Amino acid sequence: MTSRIVTLEDIREMIRRINHEEITNEISSDRAIQYRAIFLMGAFTGQRIEATMSKLTVGEVRKALEVDKPCMSIPSDKDKIKMAHYVPLHPNIIGPLKILIEGRNDDELLFSYHSINMWIKHKKFPLSRCEHHFVLGDLRKFAEQHGDAICWNDSNRSYILTHGVSGV
Repeated sequence: MTSRIVTLEDIREMIRRINHEEITNEISSDRAIQYRAIFLMGAFTGQRIEATMSKLTVGEVRKALEVDKPCMSIPSDKDKIKMAHYVPLHPNIIGPLKILIEGRNDDELLFSYHSINMWIKHKKFPLSRCEHHFVLGDLRKFAEQHGDAICWNDSNRSYILTHGVSGV
């Protein structure tokens, strides 16, 4: 059991903070687009930020968005447990991802992981329900705790978070 509780309001608050920092020119519009996209994608897919999302390319997302029901194919070298798997893209993240990849080369990394990681560590944004600051791993924790809010059923949750395998 974890002492970290991440709520939908925490995710909304982080998006509001990104928007505020963009408006006050504390972060650029390009960074704000990336930060919003990584927060939404992390919360709505449950993918690990460092092991998986930090390695995704623009081309991989572009390919996923070309089909009727967008779904990313994650190769084994971009997964912590080295297991290839599929990740359906929630409708709420399609728009932000399209904006993020517009005009970019396919071989570029999708996110500037180190930039957002340093920003969030420096700012120390508090979580609403516990005595902790928000960290990027909390996006996966949100997906785990609130699968119903992102329209996951139990089998989808199990597949995404454990790739359908149980722990040893």
